[in-house]
Amino acid sequence: MSLNKPYLDVPGTTIFDADQSRKGYWLNQFCMSLMKADNRARFKADEDAYLAEWPMTDEQKAAVRARDLNWMMRTGGNIYFLSKLGATDGLSFQQMAGSMTGMSEQQYRDMMVAGGRSPEGNRVVGEHGDAQGPVNQSAAWKDWEQQTQKRLAAAVQQAHDASNKAATGHARISASVYSSHVPAIGAAIDHGKTAEPYWAPMFAGFEPSKAWMKTHRPDVVFLVYNDHATNFDLSVIPTFAIGTAAEFEPADEGYGARPVPKVIGHPELASHIAQSVIQQGFDLTLVNELKVDHGLTVPMNLMFGTPAEWPVRVIPFHVNVVQYPVPSGARCFALGQAIRRAIESFDQPLNVQIWGTGGMSHQLQGPRAGLINREWDNAFLDRLIADPQDLSAMPHIDYVREAGSEGIELVMWLIARGAMADAGGGRSPRVAHRFYHVPASNTAVGHLILENQA
Repeated sequence: MSLNKPYLDVPGTTIFDADQSRKGYWLNQFCMSLMKADNRARFKADEDAYLAEWPMTDEQKAAVRARDLNWMMRTGGNIYFLSKLGATDGLSFQQMAGSMTGMSEQQYRDMMVAGGRSPEGNRVVGEHGDAQGPVNQSAAWKDWEQQTQKRLAAAVQQAHDASNKAATGHARISASVYSSHVPAIGAAIDHGKTAEPYWAPMFAGFEPSKAWMKTHRPDVVFLVYNDHATNFDLSVIPTFAIGTAAEFEPADEGYGARPVPKVIGHPELASHIAQSVIQQGFDLTLVNELKVDHGLTVPMNLMFGTPAEWPVRVIPFHVNVVQYPVPSGARCFALGQAIRRAIESFDQPLNVQIWGTGGMSHQLQGPRAGLINREWDNAFLDRLIADPQDLSAMPHIDYVREAGSEGIELVMWLIARGAMADAGGGRSPRVAHRFYHVPASNTAVGHLILENQA
């Protein structure tokens, strides 16, 4: 990737970043399982049987059997997680650390008693410190590498051939899509009620969008939504969370999981975005295991219908708009700008759309439940198109007073709007479609498609 990782040239050091986390997710989860006495007992009784319960790679399992910590870290392990395996074997942290250095246990202890390893000569690869040179490898790791050399050579040649034929370039954001994500819309789809008089006008408003999508289908959708007390309960409330897994199952929201396809992610791009955006000053929670609710699946239905498989890969991006404090509109707009910079620095020629979901005006609780504000909603759409920077300064209380307590979801639309070209000095977008309808159950439905112009 083109993203700068200045720590790659630090000798004898593996920084646990988003890519490592994604790669080593199940290895580290396996290690965490050893915090329970029953699991430790089962693992000690039959290692192979216990490892078979975990969807790790064959190489990760081989590294565990060899107890080669350097090897495990190469495959995505993190030392704090791997220490649970060492503890299961009765090793101290010092014994584990020493095993990775190529020194004997006594030599390592003597070094620490003498004041520890000096950073002199060990700051950059190619210096002359005592941590330079090849990583200490177990016999099992060396054997593994020897056995895979031929396969690797063949794979490298195939990749080289493919790269010569592949297009070059960077990812780009071609359009943004804005849509309400009312759960009742999903229920109407699932129960075949879309043609009923109550629902037909609402679904008719998305027919032009489906037609547009057939000729503007992206490779990846970066989909901004909020979890509705489904995957995240009150024990953990991330403000911003990005899904970095390879796939995401539909959640059971109390009625059973919706009959929609599982969502296929793009872990490489998601990890790249996470690292880039965090380096730009936005603190994201990385989620390697995530179930997605109607906030994500309903907009997918509205734009793609009900296919057997979703025709695009999706990066879920959760925003907390359930419990205050929620992020400000200005923060969301600036985050969208950071996401655009991250996507445009990804060195694959991907066509990416960014979707903002939720809203429009609605209130689901208290004596004011059922609030709808048509005039305010349409003014919001006008401002979102023409002056999103000014719109982003709107305080939270205005959303609550005018659009209802749950109307605060509309700050998520500002993330998608901030990712458009004009927010970074480019041309204003073209309005491909605009639609507004009242009601869908308790909610006003808003919808907008904006295209970036070359």
